[in-house]
Amino acid sequence: MMTLRLPAILAAAGAVLLASGTTASASPPRPASPSITVTESALEGVHGTSPDATVRNVLTVTASGTRLRVRLSNPFGDGPVNVRSVWVGLQPSSDSPALRPGSDRHATFHGARTVSIAPGAGAWTDPLPIRVRPGDHVSVSVYAPGAPVDDHTFPPPQADTPGSFLSTTAGDAGSDVTGTAFGEFQPGTLWWADAVSAVSPAHGTIVALGDSITDGYNAEGGGPRWTDVLAERINALPPGRRLAVANAGISGNTVSVQPNPYDPTGQCCGPPAPERLDRDVLSLPGVRYVLLLEGTNDIGGGTYAPSAPARQVIDAMRGIAARVHRAGHRIVGATILPMCNTAGSAREQTRLAVNAWIRTSGTFDAVLDFDAVLRDPDDPTVIYEPWRHDCYHPNAAGDLRLGRSIDLSAFGLPGH
Repeated sequence: MMTLRLPAILAAAGAVLLASGTTASASPPRPASPSITVTESALEGVHGTSPDATVRNVLTVTASGTRLRVRLSNPFGDGPVNVRSVWVGLQPSSDSPALRPGSDRHATFHGARTVSIAPGAGAWTDPLPIRVRPGDHVSVSVYAPGAPVDDHTFPPPQADTPGSFLSTTAGDAGSDVTGTAFGEFQPGTLWWADAVSAVSPAHGTIVALGDSITDGYNAEGGGPRWTDVLAERINALPPGRRLAVANAGISGNTVSVQPNPYDPTGQCCGPPAPERLDRDVLSLPGVRYVLLLEGTNDIGGGTYAPSAPARQVIDAMRGIAARVHRAGHRIVGATILPMCNTAGSAREQTRLAVNAWIRTSGTFDAVLDFDAVLRDPDDPTVIYEPWRHDCYHPNAAGDLRLGRSIDLSAFGLPGH
């Protein structure tokens, strides 16, 4: 890798973009297949067993496309997920189980309406004759009674919230277009459905690999997550210049391989980023860029793991970047946000050391200085109060600022 150029201060949005290589706008080759990933929800663990009921998952897509395919996964179960039925449709509103008339389709897997997903495996549906636009809500209704529930559960953002509905009667309710068979919306809870792909005019996907800051944890104040803000900005570009944005954030996740600081069972927060990189990033259709924002939980530590040293965090990031590059993709690194660590403390010195390495090592194809965007100008150890939910997390105003600060040239796109 070439050494980084001097940072360019982007006064319009307060961001700092550092780019390595010849130009910030250099792009990897376009995917050979026209199919790209238009939305994602990385699974975090297995929690219980499915009742004799249908779960209707809701995922919001970030690019237009046709010939939808849905991936169901069983990464954590100790037995198979025996899927008896899957229906895929469109929902006019993400918080209502009612579907758009005529949109619901019975999915198949290699022509069969049932599939058994072994532990550690996943299964893609056959292409479905469904057309989507950015912002459309895709419903994925799965009937798999008695199966281990591989899920994603998190305190959700307040806009375009992923979530699900559980049917109130036994049996397959996937064909219920009215939604009357389903109970109340469960924001932030998804079962088995972890990715949706489509044949799209967009020329690839950005996968945001992160922890709760990417996941949207407590992005309170009514706005979307920063990844959704990024997607909205990209969708304002001409169709031929667009990319989809897939969110692979898991609250509590670590960037290095270590015991999880918050849960000794490892079921709360997903496997460490290096262990889930293949499933949540490299296996997805159409990936061109990876945006890495992790390290807060490693440095912060918790009841079940001490604060990680800078070398551990840096080595993990370097390894992830090398694997992304070997797969033919580019990787953009983001600096770690302030964490309320006292100036001069060991944790703050670690954070500063990791951020200095992210900015100057040349490991990443471009660097987004999120630390510079959100830190308090009078106390750089904390997020500026109007943009802060708590010591680790931005609120909706902070997420909006992050999403607006990103220089699109980091992804080979025009404009700031």
